[in-house]
Amino acid sequence: MDAFPDAPFGPTDSLELEPVPLAVIRHGGIRISDLRDAFDSGYAAIGAAFAAGTLIPAGPAVAIYHGDPMGVFDLELGFPVQAPPSDPIATGDGTAIVASALPTGQAVATTVFGSYDGLGAGWAGLVARAAEAGLHPRGVWIEVYVSDPDVAPDELRTDLLMPVA
Repeated sequence: MDAFPDAPFGPTDSLELEPVPLAVIRHGGIRISDLRDAFDSGYAAIGAAFAAGTLIPAGPAVAIYHGDPMGVFDLELGFPVQAPPSDPIATGDGTAIVASALPTGQAVATTVFGSYDGLGAGWAGLVARAAEAGLHPRGVWIEVYVSDPDVAPDELRTDLLMPVA
């Protein structure tokens, strides 16, 4: 199963993640309270690189959380791209767009419809269903923002991908 399917995931779908090339902005040691600013500036900077033709998107926006998302964690914000940047692309806020790749290996996934406020419950459900199957999170949490964030909240679709062991 593809990490970026057209159809939504079920309650707990299994998939094998491939190393899809990404262009991302990295943020180290942040907290949930830092997300709005990181998202706003990061996606705007990458959008400017798309508008300039520097990068070509190949899928929806992603956020990859490394570590404990309820504490201090590292974050990669970006998009799948046709070709990742070979050198860092400076942004106006002192960050840089760099090459990355989707983590590889076994994962489980689900889809959450509606406001981003429902993502916590979506994650809790996915973790619980994975645990019932004897699968354990690897400390990487991937959100794929399938729908444009400007649609009505009830029309939002976010796919949650959790690499497992």
